[in-house]
Amino acid sequence: MATARIYQQPKSAMSSGKALTHRWVLEFEPTAAQIADPLTGWAGAGDTRQQLRLRFPTAEAAKAYAEREGIEAQVIPAPTRKLKLQAYADNFR
Repeated sequence: MATARIYQQPKSAMSSGKALTHRWVLEFEPTAAQIADPLTGWAGAGDTRQQLRLRFPTAEAAKAYAEREGIEAQVIPAPTRKLKLQAYADNFR
């Protein structure tokens, strides 16, 4: 049976905006360790499910898909976001 994890897409580290962070992602757990290709040295595996990331509008939609397809899924709750209120003048204290 395939196992997967469902989590809320995090904010990009390259931006301060929160666009597309409301989406939920279903990502399959790796079934085997990656091995180095003898010719190129690149890491790879025979499991193509590791390349698959499914996006859903809600966690319930992702759970429903996993149940319908017979995928054992673990839901990782979204971390609480802390709002750091800071004035520009605080930089000069």
